Amino acid sequence: QVRLVESGGGLVQAGGSLRLSCAASGLPFTMYAVGWFRQGPGKEREFVAAISPYGHTKPYTDSVKGRFTISRENAKNTVYLQMNSLKPEDTAVYYCAADLWGTSKDLLTGSDYDYWGQGTQVTVSS
Repeated sequence: QVRLVESGGGLVQAGGSLRLSCAASGLPFTMYAVGWFRQGPGKEREFVAAISPYGHTKPYTDSVKGRFTISRENAKNTVYLQMNSLKPEDTAVYYCAADLWGTSKDLLTGSDYDYWGQGTQVTVSS
């Protein structure tokens, strides 16, 4: 069965950093783009960043550009989200998701993704 497992969340002070990991199993990893989404309390889920199978395409939402970096290590079936200069508004549950490459118009829409992880909590204190 397909599994996506996020890790690396936690509590940090504003200005700090975290590195999230998304470990995938049960799917042909290089056939899938992987995205990160987040959902704060009482808010809708929003796109954060995504990466195409070989890293050629890396869209980011404007609010994280210059602070977050998405990458992948295909030999380990893992995608990372390096988060620097964290702000309280980054507080959310962060989810990774996998989208079969070539089946979606873009990588920005959560409903296009085929598989989802359980999420990891990121809390940024002021």
